[in-house]
Amino acid sequence: MVKDEVSRAAVPLDRDVFMRTLLRELSGTLQDVVGLEEASGYISVVGAAIGEQLDAQYRKALSVDRLTREQVAQVLVDLKARIEGDFYVVEEREDRIVLGNRACPFGEKVRDRPALCMMTSNVFGHIAAENLGYARVSIEEAIARGDPGCRVVVYLVPDDNPDPDAREYFRQADV
Repeated sequence: MVKDEVSRAAVPLDRDVFMRTLLRELSGTLQDVVGLEEASGYISVVGAAIGEQLDAQYRKALSVDRLTREQVAQVLVDLKARIEGDFYVVEEREDRIVLGNRACPFGEKVRDRPALCMMTSNVFGHIAAENLGYARVSIEEAIARGDPGCRVVVYLVPDDNPDPDAREYFRQADV
């Protein structure tokens, strides 16, 4: 039967592959049409919304009003592990959390799509700022840019000479 033959065809497609391909093509189209900076801006909006949702879920699950610095570091690692990233804490100090990464949740689909790194920046920045008051995220190395891994620094105190490519995040006013 044709139906059986088609369903057994060696086509590497499932929901995950389809969704990552969709995001790759959407981000690529944005980068091509409006440029990398504007594409990153659009993706930042989505990342902020996801960061807000994840922050609320972790706080509720841990029964806390605010996460500590140590909890923030572990939440950032855990949320990436849950979506098949391989982030780990390189360094944790009063003024920063440095993370490394060996595998992007977007897999090979992230190559040449640095705008997708704004998801990481915004999720990390939102969670850190909401719980600790302030964050500035610098993506020093990125698989999306061709590096073998990622290096993400989440600064927790303002700096007089920040990296111009870093993005700042502030706790939203308590309503």
